[in-house]
Amino acid sequence: MRAKILAWLHENVPPKRIQHILGVEQMAIELAKHYQLDPDTAAQAGLMHDLAKYFKPQRLLELARTEGLSIDEVDIAAPHLLHADVSAIVARDEFGVTNPEILHAIADHTLGRPGMSLMSCIIFLADSLEAGRGDTPELQALRELSYRDLHQAVWHTCDYSLKYLLSSRCLIHPRAILTRNWAMTMS
Repeated sequence: MRAKILAWLHENVPPKRIQHILGVEQMAIELAKHYQLDPDTAAQAGLMHDLAKYFKPQRLLELARTEGLSIDEVDIAAPHLLHADVSAIVARDEFGVTNPEILHAIADHTLGRPGMSLMSCIIFLADSLEAGRGDTPELQALRELSYRDLHQAVWHTCDYSLKYLLSSRCLIHPRAILTRNWAMTMS
């Protein structure tokens, strides 16, 4: 299955993004082992988390609507935020993935979701913190925290992302705020 996914990625995703995806896969495996979760599940979710990353905005919106996903004004203004949910659809339809833990982890990797599983937390963190994202002291501290307390790491990673989005004057999806607040209450 991994070879099939990699072949698909090489046809649909730029090489730089594939390096990121492999970094997410590796960090997800390491975190899963650390928390005594299934590393194969983590690897598969990590490998497929960005399947729809380079879909055109209209395609993301169409697939989300066809699937009956909730679409709000932020999704319409910034359809790329739907790529996580749509990547789960592609994993199911293109690769026959039926494991809900994998599908939820893929769908939750960008915005998170209140009540997300430990596996979803792992993919969320691996996506934000894999080595290719940089080596600043703040990122290093978040990586270390992810090995001590997943919920606290999600909370602080959300804060890190929100600071960036605010400074960049980007739209902030309400689900990102809900995820941050949920993770904070879980810590």
